[in-house]
Amino acid sequence: MSAPEKVRPGRRAATAREPRLTDGDGRRVRPGELLWRYLLLLAVLALTTGPFLWQLATSLKGPTEDIYGSPPRLLPAHPTLHNYARVADTIPVWDYALNSLKVAAANVVTNCAGSALAGYALARLRYRGRRATTLVFVLAMLVPVEGIVIAQFTTMRELGLNNTLIGVVLPGAVGAMNVLLMRGAFRALPYEIEEAAYADGANVWQRFLRIALPSVKGTLAVVAIFAFMGAWDDFLWPLIVLSDPSKFTLTIGLNYLHGTFANDERLVAAGTVIAVAPLIALFACLQRYFFRGVGEGAVKG
Repeated sequence: MSAPEKVRPGRRAATAREPRLTDGDGRRVRPGELLWRYLLLLAVLALTTGPFLWQLATSLKGPTEDIYGSPPRLLPAHPTLHNYARVADTIPVWDYALNSLKVAAANVVTNCAGSALAGYALARLRYRGRRATTLVFVLAMLVPVEGIVIAQFTTMRELGLNNTLIGVVLPGAVGAMNVLLMRGAFRALPYEIEEAAYADGANVWQRFLRIALPSVKGTLAVVAIFAFMGAWDDFLWPLIVLSDPSKFTLTIGLNYLHGTFANDERLVAAGTVIAVAPLIALFACLQRYFFRGVGEGAVKG
């Protein structure tokens, strides 16, 4: 039998080496520091998801359960969906949701198409005044909505679009932030790819549709999520431009629910969950594109 391999003093065998905890930069992390990180993440998670979980639990509680008990109970003793049926019986919530869906879908289409076209023009085309145009989009983000809402209302009235869903969509059809997001994604693409296509005879539309646009799907998904959330959650502008109850969006309808039945927290919580559920579903479907959009710009060979 061969003699066992000797290990030098002060050194451990490779098989007995302790695992090292490192962060993304390769720096060693102490167990105490790692514990504080997880505690901080749990605190942030509780602050962000806690109110929604409380609303969800309240919407599932029956009329005999105490929602103000001490200590508070998150899980309902006897879960029920009766509160959601009561919301539909109190207000035409599904009609309001359909109106909101129409506005949000139109907003997604216009923002994705308009932001992609404008972002590509700002990033790749050469023309006089391109920097000034980019500056205009940046300055547009600094203007508060409340400062231009009167001008928007006057414009919609002159166009005869008051009290219409088209009048709700038009002011947010193309967002300045979405244009700048698409501009940044297109600028990250290497110019050599388009130069090769230009040498092969591709015009600007072919380069945009077949080369540039498929390479920024992640950022396009980010724009779609932002546009949908902005249109779905918007309250001030639909409240101003709409006067016919049959054309109300969901946010306006739920405000009526809250004002009329403010003492029934279960009913209000059920309406809130109905309004939030489509946003959660949309983000769940597009989350992989959303996180990939942060580092957009890579081109597949």
